[in-house]
Amino acid sequence: MAPVVLILGLFLLLPILMAFWVSLTDWNGQGSPFTGDVPFVGVENYTRLFTADGLARQDFMTSLRNNVYYVAIVVPAQTVLALLLAVVVNSRMLKGKAFFRTAFYFPSVTSSVAISVVFLFLFANSGAVNALLGILGVDGPQWFADSRGVLHLLLGGLGVDTPPAALTGAGALGLSWWDWLAGPSVAMCSIITLVVWTTSGTFMLMFLAALQNVPETLDEAGRLDGANRWQRFRHVTLPMIRPTLFLVLTLGLIGTWQVFDQVYVMSQGNPAKTTLTPAYLSYRTAFRDFEYGSGAAISFVLFLIIIGFTLVQRQVLRDRDGDGRRPRWRRRVPGRR
Repeated sequence: MAPVVLILGLFLLLPILMAFWVSLTDWNGQGSPFTGDVPFVGVENYTRLFTADGLARQDFMTSLRNNVYYVAIVVPAQTVLALLLAVVVNSRMLKGKAFFRTAFYFPSVTSSVAISVVFLFLFANSGAVNALLGILGVDGPQWFADSRGVLHLLLGGLGVDTPPAALTGAGALGLSWWDWLAGPSVAMCSIITLVVWTTSGTFMLMFLAALQNVPETLDEAGRLDGANRWQRFRHVTLPMIRPTLFLVLTLGLIGTWQVFDQVYVMSQGNPAKTTLTPAYLSYRTAFRDFEYGSGAAISFVLFLIIIGFTLVQRQVLRDRDGDGRRPRWRRRVPGRR
């Protein structure tokens, strides 16, 4: 194991420690950050993101707000879609399973940058999507350039253009409650559609492998007990594929909090920072504004957020059958203890 530990320490652990040191300095990218010429600021880069009023805090909180909506929509959508596709492909009645597996999985093996460029052409002013919306009487370019969230757009359509006084005050983390309740913008919804379509294929294969490992005898026993298809899926199949479900949700959480390439290619945070995410903000702060300390601090805050959500998810989806209790779907056999 020594060579593997050495390689991981050299190319993974050491760069992480170096980046953490950079997050404690005011390095501007010139020279080496490990010399005495670089000012050491301690946790100032972190406190500026949460406590100091200014553009840095506002941009970071806006990126968190955008990413929260992004995660809340993408993770459930891609998980449900992937499970549905796996159930369809695993069906005995389906013909041409190899074709459908390839068709569903193909977007996942295609370069995300290439697919983002294709979507960029589709949603351009003269693209196919705006042409279709024009037929329906919708001004597509203005719609996608609107910086309001979809919830604000719906309220505006109902005549509610002025926020209530109770929602205009100071809210959580420097943003008003009205800003937190804006919802994702139309541009962010386009990115969400792209990501769900491209990631569901990979998770479909994971669910398909788990479904094929479920013993058919369990499903037959449930059918003999009078359980319908939904009851067998809920009480027999889902408990058996719980480890795979945890894996898919964990990978989905990590991937959605780290979203970068789609934002970089399609929007770069526009319109009006409604597609700004912490990962892209970290890149922009470090490599465009040359504030490498602040950019590294954003990355480590994002790392802690991902770890926290993963631990919470592990606690929620932990295997309860390991504590000696009988699974809910398993019936007690009469005369047996």
